[in-house]
Amino acid sequence: MPGRLRSRLAKWCLVPLCLAVGLVGPAAAGADPSPAACDARNNNSADKLLPCIQTNDLWNHMKAFQAIADANPGLDGHPSRNSGEPGYWQSVQYVAQKMKAAGYDVTIQPYKFTYTSFVGTPTWSETSPTARDLTLVSDWNPGTSNGTANADVQPAGGIVIPPTETSSSTSGCTSGDFSGFTQGAIALIQRGGCNFGVKVLNAQAAGASGVVIFNEGNPGRTAVTNGSLLDGDNNPFVPTIPVAFTSFDTGKSLYDEYHAGTPPHMNLSINVVIDPNRDDWNVIAESKKGDPNHVVVVDAHLDAIYGAGMLDNASGSATILNLAEKMRKVNPKNKLRFIWFGGEELGLLGSDYYVSHLSPAELGHISYDLDADVTATRNYLIGVLDPAGPDLFGRTVTATFPDNVYEPSKIARDMGVDYLNSIGKNHEFLSPVGTDAFSFNAAGVPASGVLTGQDCCKLPEEVDLFGGTVGNYEGNIGTFDGGCVDNPFRWCDNLSNNDPEVMTFMSRTFDNMAIRMAFNKFPDQSTAQAARARAAQRSRSTAALRGSPKVGRRFPAQ
Repeated sequence: MPGRLRSRLAKWCLVPLCLAVGLVGPAAAGADPSPAACDARNNNSADKLLPCIQTNDLWNHMKAFQAIADANPGLDGHPSRNSGEPGYWQSVQYVAQKMKAAGYDVTIQPYKFTYTSFVGTPTWSETSPTARDLTLVSDWNPGTSNGTANADVQPAGGIVIPPTETSSSTSGCTSGDFSGFTQGAIALIQRGGCNFGVKVLNAQAAGASGVVIFNEGNPGRTAVTNGSLLDGDNNPFVPTIPVAFTSFDTGKSLYDEYHAGTPPHMNLSINVVIDPNRDDWNVIAESKKGDPNHVVVVDAHLDAIYGAGMLDNASGSATILNLAEKMRKVNPKNKLRFIWFGGEELGLLGSDYYVSHLSPAELGHISYDLDADVTATRNYLIGVLDPAGPDLFGRTVTATFPDNVYEPSKIARDMGVDYLNSIGKNHEFLSPVGTDAFSFNAAGVPASGVLTGQDCCKLPEEVDLFGGTVGNYEGNIGTFDGGCVDNPFRWCDNLSNNDPEVMTFMSRTFDNMAIRMAFNKFPDQSTAQAARARAAQRSRSTAALRGSPKVGRRFPAQ
């Protein structure tokens, strides 16, 4: 609702007053200083720093990340900076070299994770009675599965057509649904009643050579779907037969052809690689000066989810890299720790590893976290992270934090709002859930940051605030298809998916927060007190992460 969204806006400060008390320190009137002047001076205030945050510098880093992706295709044959792949490692090297050149102490922190990738492009076609190639994304999505099937399609039991108003199908949920099933056929199964993986395991046991799962057909369950393959105990597994997910209409057409006496004959091929022990890395670069008892972490995730990952999140990575370079001569009051995390798209792997491997004393020294997660969306919104805000995708509050986390998180949040007000930009508050800031909030560290949304899910209320258009990748509200960022088969999150003008004003917004927190006076408290308070929050992390639509881009299990 428009009123609900507008109610999340912070109160507008009077710009003259903000400037008078030095809250914002935007650029003085006139042209921005030259790059040489910016490099030569100590940018130790917002007045000095923000005019030095210039489009060319940001865009040069973006072009470098795109070149890295182009030179390092993934197993699907397309440019890639995904975690665990050569393009990600080269991104790590690029950031580490730039930060060493800027005079920071640099560490590359390794960790292990389970790597998954499609090999080549999955295919699905019907040869009879209708000859057609089904198109990825618009017609179907492949499950994480391995195999090739060339056979007739046979419906499993339990299919409910026409569908009821609410979910009632339990198709494929029991072995009895495959009574009389022809070995080697491709099983056609309707969504509903149990985990997708349970349906697939029952089909495998009945001798199916492949599985097609179609949406149930109830309101809200009609479009092309996708799903996580979990067994009855919610454990993931990789079937040894190919699994396709499709819409209700496609499933019904196959069902109708079968019952018309002309069983559809289909070819289905999916190939994935699973490596349970793949290397991944965080890049950590620390200022040589500043109070080590009060560390301000400035972070972005360096990994992509599918492909080049230029919007999500080369943009945020370039924002903090450029900031660090422009602050290389600054002697901050608080120590600055710039971190580029891996594995964010797979479940905040890098930030969770980093936070969980800190000693209580080390964790106690971190006073604040600032996260830049997407800063250049063309059809943008302007989000400022607030631990009490709604998440980007579900637009509901899915995590809450105690006052010792929430109240100080508003400090940098309001600094971001101050700057946006000073340049005449609206904003909204959004949750850190699904971003690396959440790993810090969950450990008891106050956090804020910025994001500009994605090309999937802009609301009409946000068009009122920020301009642009509603909806998802096609501009249609009401469905989620991932757009360029979240879909493995569009390969379009490239440099052209970013707006340099948006990136510039959002980077300045973020950098206003960072430079002021670098000199912020934090309350004195003993390391033991801080550690105890933060340790009490760690248990919250896993449950809240699982509720996040963004973390790992997890699909429904049923």
